[in-house]
Amino acid sequence: MDLSEFYSHFLHSKIADSFGVGEPKYTVGMSGIELAMEVMYSVTGRYMEITPSYSFDRSPEYWAGWAVAYYEWYRAIPFDRINEYVSIVEIREMYSPYHEADITKFMDVVDGRIENLREESRLKRMRAYAGLSQKLLAEQSGVSVRMIEQYEQKKKDINRASSTTVYRLSRALNSRMEDLLDIS
Repeated sequence: MDLSEFYSHFLHSKIADSFGVGEPKYTVGMSGIELAMEVMYSVTGRYMEITPSYSFDRSPEYWAGWAVAYYEWYRAIPFDRINEYVSIVEIREMYSPYHEADITKFMDVVDGRIENLREESRLKRMRAYAGLSQKLLAEQSGVSVRMIEQYEQKKKDINRASSTTVYRLSRALNSRMEDLLDIS
């Protein structure tokens, strides 16, 4: 399975929340393979028919999972919020320069990335992530290009937008309404 597809399953499962609050069953009670099997069970309702094998070699995917889990724990930022700024695939791409370095080097890079992107509105990030231009989002949502522009540039506060406007934008972006609000 593609890493980003699996991570999406993880983010939408209750396991991500349980892991995030430090539930021992998930943080120390199972291997990465067992955790992956539990995520897939939560998504499909059935257990995978594989026997876990254990290795001392750590793949880039293993390191990416470990690094994002450490970052989530250390910074107390939920996985889904981290994912807004840096995807699991981008984290895996950091394997080569950072997997043998102290974890603080990785954290500094992610901190810098979050700080740079925090200035952008969530609407802009969600639109870019969906691969839509402002014009296309306007066509799909029924919200004017000018209004989208103003929300993205923070000239208008999307938190004060009408629920209808936020609903239309969220539907066009296939997201929850609260995902578009600029909250810290």
